[in-house]
Amino acid sequence: MGRAYQNRKESIAKTAAAKSRVYSRYGREIYVCAKQGGAEPDANLALRSLIERAKKDQVPSHVVEKAIEKATGGAGEDFSPARYEGFGPGNCMVIVECLTDNPNRTFGEVRNCFTKTNAKIGAQGSVSHMFDHCGIFSFAHDDEDAVLEALMEADVDVSEIESEHGMVTVFVPHDEYAKARQALTSEIEGIDFDTDDIQFVPQMTTAVSGDDVAMFERFMDMLNDCDDVQNIYHNAELAD
Repeated sequence: MGRAYQNRKESIAKTAAAKSRVYSRYGREIYVCAKQGGAEPDANLALRSLIERAKKDQVPSHVVEKAIEKATGGAGEDFSPARYEGFGPGNCMVIVECLTDNPNRTFGEVRNCFTKTNAKIGAQGSVSHMFDHCGIFSFAHDDEDAVLEALMEADVDVSEIESEHGMVTVFVPHDEYAKARQALTSEIEGIDFDTDDIQFVPQMTTAVSGDDVAMFERFMDMLNDCDDVQNIYHNAELAD
């Protein structure tokens, strides 16, 4: 699992700078999270984690505050989650997560990204069974065994834990996320998460080479240009 996660993390790093709509995406996700679970970060663990990630990505505080105010105001858009799956260039597997106030529009835009890059959108579940839906925590620590012991004492089901270059990365089932985060923050004073998220991690990678590399990059750019797209997960391993 770890290597596949690292490949995806590196891929995200390459494309993150090109996300011209990162502020609006965080704003939308914070709005939905606050509206569904409450606007107090201390009582809404998902919101607190989301705000911390926004700060790390240098999202201005006024964007966060505006989204929370909008959620507590009672009015505003009615966004709902949508997930699309399929096969991208080079036959890699792709999952696209969206927040939308118009599912028909969003589906049309995402399908257009697939069809214009020789990719194929599939039915629900067509590729997600080849991904692990995980809570992932990565942070600086020098004792993997102590971290594992703390999680086990909190009765957290740990899927995998690894330590490299002074960083510990913990993978747990997505429904263990809240319990695992609480255990880590309680047991490790001053913990600063480098990664603190729920993601789809591929169980295996697909090599993408030749002309498919440029097509894959175009595919990613087109998806990132869609306002409703929040997250893109894939198992592509691009040839140098």
